[in-house]
Amino acid sequence: MRKGKPEWWGEAVDHLSADPLLGKSVELYSDGHLSGRGEIFQTLVRSIIGQQISVKAADTIHRRLTELCGEVNRESISACSVEELSSCGLSNKKSEYIRGIASSEVPLLPDGFEEMDDEEISRHLVQFNGVGPWTAEMMLIFSLMRPDVLSLGDLGIERGIRALVPQAVTKKEMLDVAEPWRPFRSAACWFLWRSLDPVPVEY
Repeated sequence: MRKGKPEWWGEAVDHLSADPLLGKSVELYSDGHLSGRGEIFQTLVRSIIGQQISVKAADTIHRRLTELCGEVNRESISACSVEELSSCGLSNKKSEYIRGIASSEVPLLPDGFEEMDDEEISRHLVQFNGVGPWTAEMMLIFSLMRPDVLSLGDLGIERGIRALVPQAVTKKEMLDVAEPWRPFRSAACWFLWRSLDPVPVEY
């Protein structure tokens, strides 16, 4: 797992700044960058917390969770009851998901995951209750720092693409818009989020 700025970020900024659609956002927000936390379980917890709620609300819940557990890791979460986790603002379902994954003996990532492609890792991750495609994509972007993940299940990404190309309505049309952003669509996601929200997205 990697912390801080991805090693490929500078190359991504150079590539995306030349894009006629995204270039302006890259110029506006090039002082920031995608930042990895270095711990996949923390990214998992943040992603599950962030499902279908605002960044601000998710930050508040995560802060309460940290106050309850101290460092957020599998040991500290599995030591809490579902009721204690829910007291932080999590729904019962999310509390059950987080505690269930924390208590599981199955590793979040299989041996040799570095050699696996994004789709293979995604298929492994969604086997855990509470991890859908969107959560897996957040883990790929924010923990594994994979450079070319496009999260079309994210409402912010959909809104960001439609702000650039209002006629892009279907998934295929949005994929077509994003095609020139390869091989750095993870960075493109970050700039789309940044263009919509003053608070940088972090999972």
